[in-house]
Amino acid sequence: MNVLEIEHLTQSYVDAYTGDRTLAIGDVSFTVPQGQFVSLLGPSGCGKTTVLNIVAGFVESTGGRVLVEGAPVAGPGPDRGVVFQDFALFPWLTVRQNIVFGLRMQGAGKEERERRAEEMLALVGLDGFGSKYPHELSGGMRQRTGVARVLATNPTMMLMDEPFASIDAQTRRVLQQEVLQIWDSQRPTVLFVTHDVDEAIFMADRVIVLSARPSTVQADIAVPFERPRTWREIQADPRFAELRTELMTMLGVEDL
Repeated sequence: MNVLEIEHLTQSYVDAYTGDRTLAIGDVSFTVPQGQFVSLLGPSGCGKTTVLNIVAGFVESTGGRVLVEGAPVAGPGPDRGVVFQDFALFPWLTVRQNIVFGLRMQGAGKEERERRAEEMLALVGLDGFGSKYPHELSGGMRQRTGVARVLATNPTMMLMDEPFASIDAQTRRVLQQEVLQIWDSQRPTVLFVTHDVDEAIFMADRVIVLSARPSTVQADIAVPFERPRTWREIQADPRFAELRTELMTMLGVEDL
């Protein structure tokens, strides 16, 4: 079953001053089956985040169709949870309150919210931090809180927009592995936007490569590594270097 179906998606923008129209997304089509983790990769400015925002319902496309579980996307909804690059936590709420915010908006009772909060705190390794505020957490802990907030509502899809971009390199590697462990316990369908080739390979079951603007699907490549994964094992596999070189060549980047 395909959870996400994108059919001939296009997106253009009109300059408010000149009236000139710019075609950002030319013709993008792909599907994502239930439980699959897909990385969306492409050069800067190709429209990766725009595709994700259209799927999230934040932006209305100018052409094509986007279906989630067979229904057209007509706006944001609880079936799609978004993990943002900049954490997007409410600074005046505690970690526990941030995690259950979506449940509260859905009308879940206090007992249900408390139960899910404890489940999510344990799942993302934040036991004992429920009463802390975002400013008291490290960047990695804040992003785990963001992941927990999304998973608490049991979304059909998790949409992740470069969620590790604002975290230092060492923490990023650790958090990538942690997020995969969390994902493996729940197995939501994931669309994961990244500009990092190594990250795209490590995280995903498939890597969809968009071309430069106006973007089309340049490649749709299955990642050949079994799960669970560790960075040490992946980087020791010669297939990692081969796939990395292939993807960087597509992006026009020299593989150093």
